[in-house]
Amino acid sequence: MGEKQGLLGPADVRALAGRLGIRPTKTLGQNFVIDANTVRRIVRAADLRPDDVVLEVGPGLGSLTLALLPAARRVVAVEIDPALAAELPATAAAREPELAGRLEVVHADAMKVTTVPGPEPTALVANLPYNVAVPVVLHLLATQPSLRRALVMVQAEVADRMVAPPGSKIYGVPSVKIAWYGEARRAGPVGRAVFWPAPNVDSGLVAFTRRDPPSTTATRERVFAVIDAAFAQRRKTLRAALAGWAGSAADAERALRAADVDPQARGEALDVASFARIAEYGPLGGAHNPPAAGPGGTTDPEEAEGDGEGAFADGAGGGARGGADRDSGAGRADRGGVR
Repeated sequence: MGEKQGLLGPADVRALAGRLGIRPTKTLGQNFVIDANTVRRIVRAADLRPDDVVLEVGPGLGSLTLALLPAARRVVAVEIDPALAAELPATAAAREPELAGRLEVVHADAMKVTTVPGPEPTALVANLPYNVAVPVVLHLLATQPSLRRALVMVQAEVADRMVAPPGSKIYGVPSVKIAWYGEARRAGPVGRAVFWPAPNVDSGLVAFTRRDPPSTTATRERVFAVIDAAFAQRRKTLRAALAGWAGSAADAERALRAADVDPQARGEALDVASFARIAEYGPLGGAHNPPAAGPGGTTDPEEAEGDGEGAFADGAGGGARGGADRDSGAGRADRGGVR
């Protein structure tokens, strides 16, 4: 057994990055967590139990992974970058030799993961790349029903959208779709100084607890299609916004009235149960239905709300890169946002 070295500090992160040839820059959106207290705080906020199986997305150099190992029975870390995926077990063995056996690294794109090896995961704990945060969360909640809790760090603005209540100006597609799966709440802010280099945006923690979806005869895909249509042009009334989904404005009004929803209301006024009721009275098939949603409930990974108020305004294309160190795929930064 090796000698335990503990969590990664600023010098450790820089040394690892240098050995792997990673040179983070603000312009490429590459940022590493260098503060051990921040990862300890994330683990505390996750409220893990000794028997939890944790799913971590984008572990990067392993800052968060090392803090998770003592707190859970098992950690499954999904990393898209082959070099980082190959390096992580060695880092765990060097710094947490007695706990390294709890770690399993999966080299894969989190947006394509439908199963993970070993026992079913019970908690998602991740420091997500900002530009794919919402699609990743929705995809994993859909494909991993065993996940009962989550604690993710995302861009502060994205965190606000994820937890926004009906009636809020920032309530939209992320807010409603996450509410389908359970309850999300802010779990605290994260400043810029904990990253190297410091990003130009603040971060925030979002905690999630799964609960049953609203009671409805409509499938999740049908409900999410209504949500997408309602916010595609969010300044329009639901009668107008849902016309394409229903087949006509008149058909949309009939569905809305049958669901006991005011046709003159707008999407931001409705909770997820109301969208589920509307879906029950919509078209059962045919040309007016939008494409079927994917496992996470999005028809397009770059799904956007109208009027420039994108649900994933910083772009959500591609797989999940980055993570606790915001560094997965470093050197191949093809998107903005903190990694």
